[in-house]
Amino acid sequence: QVQLVESGGGLVQAGGSLRLSCAASGRTFSRYAMGWFRQAPGKEREFVGAITWSGGRTNYADSVKGRFTISRDDAKNTVYLEMNSLKPEDTGIYYCAADLAAGAFYRGSSYYMDPSKYDYWGQGTQVTVSS
Repeated sequence: QVQLVESGGGLVQAGGSLRLSCAASGRTFSRYAMGWFRQAPGKEREFVGAITWSGGRTNYADSVKGRFTISRDDAKNTVYLEMNSLKPEDTGIYYCAADLAAGAFYRGSSYYMDPSKYDYWGQGTQVTVSS
């Protein structure tokens, strides 16, 4: 069983920044691929970005490329989502997710974008960007 706990959400003005954290339980965290997803009110959950096992590769949705950065600290069992130049359309609940089966090899961007590939999810943290 893996537990994921997000933190760092809040209210920020457009153009501002936030850093989300996702703390994970589990002895083999370094072997999880980790993803970030978000869900705006009335919309489907959408992929934000992902980081592979040991942080060798990252993927981002086109809407956040150049503004968001994912990193991980395996010693702390934590993955981060640094969000800069925030826009009102970035508003939503942000979820982190763990994929225990991805393995060390990069599987292509479409793999990590698929929510069904992830085995565990956090409870989410609210991000609100005001205009």
